Amino acid sequence: MNRPSRTIKSAEAKQVKTMRDLLAPLFRHKRLVILTFSAVFAFSVFVAWYIASRYYVSEMQIVLSQTRTDPAITAAQNAAVMSNKIITPDQISSEIALLKGQDMLRTVAEECGLAEKWSTSELLLPKDPARVKAARIEKAAHALEKGVKAEAEKVSDVINVKYGAIGSPETPACVLQNLGKLYVDKHLELRRPGGSSNFFAEQTDKYSQQLAQVEQKLANFSRDEGVTAPDVLRTDLAQQLTTSMSILHQAREQIAADQERIRAVQDKLQSTPERITTQQTSNAANLLLQQLEGDLLTAELKRTQLLVKYDPSFPLVKEAEDEIVKTKAAIQKAQDLNYANQTTDRDPTHELLRQDFAKTQLDLASQTANAAAIQKSIQTMRAQMAELDAKAVKQAALLREDKADEANYLLYQTKREQEYTSDALDKRRIADVAIAVPAVVPALPAFNPFLVGLGGLIFAGLAGIATGFIAEWLDPSFRTPNEVAEVLNMPVLASVPRQAA
Repeated sequence: MNRPSRTIKSAEAKQVKTMRDLLAPLFRHKRLVILTFSAVFAFSVFVAWYIASRYYVSEMQIVLSQTRTDPAITAAQNAAVMSNKIITPDQISSEIALLKGQDMLRTVAEECGLAEKWSTSELLLPKDPARVKAARIEKAAHALEKGVKAEAEKVSDVINVKYGAIGSPETPACVLQNLGKLYVDKHLELRRPGGSSNFFAEQTDKYSQQLAQVEQKLANFSRDEGVTAPDVLRTDLAQQLTTSMSILHQAREQIAADQERIRAVQDKLQSTPERITTQQTSNAANLLLQQLEGDLLTAELKRTQLLVKYDPSFPLVKEAEDEIVKTKAAIQKAQDLNYANQTTDRDPTHELLRQDFAKTQLDLASQTANAAAIQKSIQTMRAQMAELDAKAVKQAALLREDKADEANYLLYQTKREQEYTSDALDKRRIADVAIAVPAVVPALPAFNPFLVGLGGLIFAGLAGIATGFIAEWLDPSFRTPNEVAEVLNMPVLASVPRQAA
C-alpha cells in the first residue's frame, strides 16, 4: 500500500506546470486585478488629459563670456578684467545662484500673476491685505525657486533654464522672460557699483586742483628761496668742499712739518758757533830778546869788572851773578813766547740755519693763517650745504607731490573715460552675459497626452498583474492537491472539485 502512494506523490510532484497554472492566481483574484487596473488606468487618463495636456515648459539659454572689460576701482592704471579668462565651474555656480535670487523671484511672481492664488495658510494670517499679498508673493517665490531649473551644459559656458507650469502656456514664458531681464540688470548692477562715474569725476577734479597748486608752488620756489637748482649747486659745493678739505689737510701737514723744522733748526743753531777763524799768524818776541840779551851782556860785563876788584863772594859780585841768572831765565821765557794773530768771519752754516729758521717761521705763520682761512671757508660751505639740503628736500617734496598728483590725475582721468564708456555700454545693455535663446510661449505641452495615456495603460496592466500575484502570495489557503502534497509532504488520496452554486 505504501509503495503505490510514493509513486503517485512522485508523479504529481514531477507534473509540469502549464500557462493556466501560472495565470491561475490572476483568475482567482480577478476582481482585485480588475479594480487595480481600472483605478490606475483612470488615474493615468486623468493625468494625461488634465495635467499633461495643460503642462507647458518654457526654456531659455544664457551664455557667459568675458568679452567685456570694465575698470575696477583700484590704484592701478589699467585694472580691467582680461577677456581671455576661462569660465570656471565656480563662476557658473555663482551665476545659477544669482539667477535664483529671492528679490528677482518675488518681482517675477508679482509681474506674472503667480501670487494671486489662494491657499489654506492664509487662514492663519491676520486680515491685512498687505500682509496677505506679501505672504502670497513669498510663497510664490519659494515655489519658483523650486520650479525653475538651471543647469550648465557640459564643456560649455551655456546655462539652460527651464520652467514648467500647469495652466496657460504664457505663464512659463512670462516667468523666464522677466527673470532673464532682471538677471541681466542685476548682473550689470553687481558688476559695476553705482556712482563710480561720479566718484572718478570727483577724484579727477580734486587732483587737477592739487596739481595746479603744486605747480604754482614750484614756480614760486626759485623766487622765494633764491635758488634755482639746489641739487646742482649742492653737488658743485660738495666738490669744492672736498677740495678745500684736501687743501686744509695739506696745510696742516705743512704746519706740522714747519714746526718740526723750526725745532730742528733751533737745536742745530745752539750747537753751531756764530763765527769761525779764517786766518791765524804767530810771531816770536824778538825785541824783548834783543833787550834781554843786551841786559845779559851788560850784567856779564859788570860781573867781570867787579871780579877784577872784588872777591866772588862779594855782594856786588853775587848780585851781578843773580842778575845774569834772571836775565838768562827771561831770555829763555822770551824764546818760548809767541804772538798769534787770528782773523775771524761769520759761520756760513750758522747763517744758513738762521736764514732757514726765519724763512720757516714766515712759512709757518703763512700756513697757519691759510689753514684758519680754509677752516672758516669750510664751515661756511658746510652751512651753505645744510641750507641747500633743506631747500633741496623741500623742492624734492614738491616734485614728488607734483608727480604723484599728476599720476593720480592721469589715472582718474583715464578711469573716468572708461567709466563713461561703461555707462554707455550699460545704457545699451551690453554685458558679459547674454540671453542666447530667449523664452517663448510654448505651443505644445511638455508631454504628449496620448503617450501618457498609453504609458498609463501599460502601467495599469502591470499593476493589476502585480496585485494578483501579491494577493496570491499573501493568501495562506490550499487551492490544489499539489499544493497540499508539497506543503504537508503527504499523499493526497482524493480531492473534490468545487461546485458552482
